[in-house]
Amino acid sequence: MPELPDLQVFSYNLAKLFKGKKLVKLNVVNGKRIRTPAAKLKKACEKSVLNDVYREGKELRFEFKNGNIIGLHLMLHGALKVFEKKNDAKFTIAELLFDNGKGLAITDFQGMATIYLNPKEKDAPDALSPAVNKKYLAEKLNSKGNIKNLLMDQHVIRGIGNAYADEILWDAKISPLSVANKIPATKVARLGKSIKTVLKKAEKQIRKEHPDLISGEIRDFLGVHNSRKKESPGGSKIKNVVIGGRKTYYTDEQAVYK
Repeated sequence: MPELPDLQVFSYNLAKLFKGKKLVKLNVVNGKRIRTPAAKLKKACEKSVLNDVYREGKELRFEFKNGNIIGLHLMLHGALKVFEKKNDAKFTIAELLFDNGKGLAITDFQGMATIYLNPKEKDAPDALSPAVNKKYLAEKLNSKGNIKNLLMDQHVIRGIGNAYADEILWDAKISPLSVANKIPATKVARLGKSIKTVLKKAEKQIRKEHPDLISGEIRDFLGVHNSRKKESPGGSKIKNVVIGGRKTYYTDEQAVYK
């Protein structure tokens, strides 16, 4: 599943391709996960100019000049494909054709990618928001829950998934096996810094290596959450365990707080 750094790059590149272009046609091919009726989507967005594409948490937003917004969650296997005039992509859920002759196909072989009109604002702050600071984390981590599960909880912080939770915790030198409310205040402060540092650094790396990326997930440069690597950047053996049903990578460099 694409996470925050991937989606940051997607949104930037999609805006470059389609911002300022009029949506000529919106065609729903598979309405299984379309939360808004196709006719309502079409009426709300067709003939309007795309004002911007941006990311919110783990979702993309297509904002039109008439004030309407299409929300998109790619889920595990959703993908985006640009086409010229005619879409021949398999497993298309919906397609957006713009007045420059180019279109965007939203595909998913599982049919699980979700599209809806005018998504409501979420209460939880985005991972890159200034609101995710030492004070906020101290409040939200005052729990007996597992630290990795809390980092990935979109009701606590939006945008962090499995891979980057591992990278953030390694950078902060906190074991993913830790209990949240046992983590010292100094480490909570470091965790806050690691969230921003790791995510921004990853986005920069993806932009450098894949400047035109609009789909997929890039993980080969990750230091710990990487099945091909045996040692961390610090030279420690990478271990793995399942937490919350997800494979988790960590090392003995990370302190366990229980």
